[in-house]
Amino acid sequence: MRHLLSFLGTVLLALPLTGAADEPSLAWVEQSRVLASQLGTELKGELGKALAAGGPVAAISVCRTKAPAIAARLSQESGAIVSRTALRVRNPANAPDSVQRTVLEQFASELASGKFTPPLEAVFEINSGGRIERRFLRAIPMEAVCSTCHGTQLAPDLAAAIARDYPADQATGFEPGQLRGAISVLWPPSPVSIPVR
Repeated sequence: MRHLLSFLGTVLLALPLTGAADEPSLAWVEQSRVLASQLGTELKGELGKALAAGGPVAAISVCRTKAPAIAARLSQESGAIVSRTALRVRNPANAPDSVQRTVLEQFASELASGKFTPPLEAVFEINSGGRIERRFLRAIPMEAVCSTCHGTQLAPDLAAAIARDYPADQATGFEPGQLRGAISVLWPPSPVSIPVR
């Protein structure tokens, strides 16, 4: 899904991804991909260590403390806002904004169709009041290993830990292959460049 999305009557600037010489600079897209990969890889590593050492209940604390810390560090290092979001969140702080919600709904539809080429991404620029907002989202499909904490049947001690740490949890009941969420990279708005003639 490396194409532009249109929604909410907002005009999006075209971002061809073919590598033509006359394209606008898309270095931010590649940097976004790197950041998304870093967040995903580091979080999986921390979850793997927690699962091996203390099981699924220990993994809950990784998502509560280490995931936000990793995202905050990547944000500070890059200047972008790196985060996770979903249509059904465990942590209310990860709730999507209206733009993210629209993209997540499209991701869910793409995953349900089974007709996509991984990774499932959305890359776009929004021209809003003379400033360009650059956004990148990469879908997080539900994997079988994620079913332990996000699936349809949870162990009683795990369910109790989730209820204790996340009383408003919505992030269970997923089947492998469904959309679990997305990694989001949002760059600070910058002024629109007007070509000099």
